[in-house]
Amino acid sequence: MDELVSVQWLAEHLDDPRLRVFDATVQVTRRLWVPTIRSGRREWRQGHIPGSAFANLFDLSDPDRPKRTLTTPTPEWFSARAGALGIADDSRVVVYDRRENMWAARLWWMLRTFGFDNAAVLDGGWTAWQKQDYPVCTTRCGYPPATFHATARPDLVVDKHAVLEALEDPDVVLINALGRRQHRGDVNEYGRRGHIPGSRNVTAWEILDRTTQCYRPLPELRSKVGSALEAERVITYCGAGAAASSLAHVLVRLGHPHVAIYEGGLLEWCADRHLPLETGS
Repeated sequence: MDELVSVQWLAEHLDDPRLRVFDATVQVTRRLWVPTIRSGRREWRQGHIPGSAFANLFDLSDPDRPKRTLTTPTPEWFSARAGALGIADDSRVVVYDRRENMWAARLWWMLRTFGFDNAAVLDGGWTAWQKQDYPVCTTRCGYPPATFHATARPDLVVDKHAVLEALEDPDVVLINALGRRQHRGDVNEYGRRGHIPGSRNVTAWEILDRTTQCYRPLPELRSKVGSALEAERVITYCGAGAAASSLAHVLVRLGHPHVAIYEGGLLEWCADRHLPLETGS
């Protein structure tokens, strides 16, 4: 499958018996710039793409880490949870969400991290589906359990130690997918202000058309990413791995062969007072 599919494509393939469609939404609210998150299952129950099931990213993440981090679990854990969702080794998976594609991209990246490439993000997600007046289902849907074999690709996810090494490596480019105010240090969502030193800022919102929630055309995306495409390796980060996954998804579509995400993000980085930050553009 392509890494990105349209709502038209999905509508034409809903009867595919191998297809598995998932809503992976996480809802975020903020009070005084401090984000709180919860599963989007409630909204899925109120209406979803016909046949689609809900994939709870908290359940798919490492159970030994705080749920807000959405940290990649062991292959054994992910195999069991993905299989319980009905994903088999020969399935075709489409993931969507109700926000800015980033939660869908997070699950897409997790699948990719565990060796599963037959998955796509739905371009524009729930917003695009509704704008095209496609049918909506309110029946709770799910798929029969299947067997999923996860094969870890450790080079697709890095930790803070690898990021520290990257700060001294001219062949690695760091890109912050958070908003400009967070990048500059105008706001404080993670305990300290600023961004990882030397990192560029390409926000997960500017790679989208804000009206349709679809990704911008590839030539525009290539322009926004710029010379990062020439780097030997690119590491994206955000708060805890979701916006970073959306930007990583774009980089893969643009053909970069060595993309990783720092899923600990500023949530982890800012908590360690010994790790450097810088402010400004």
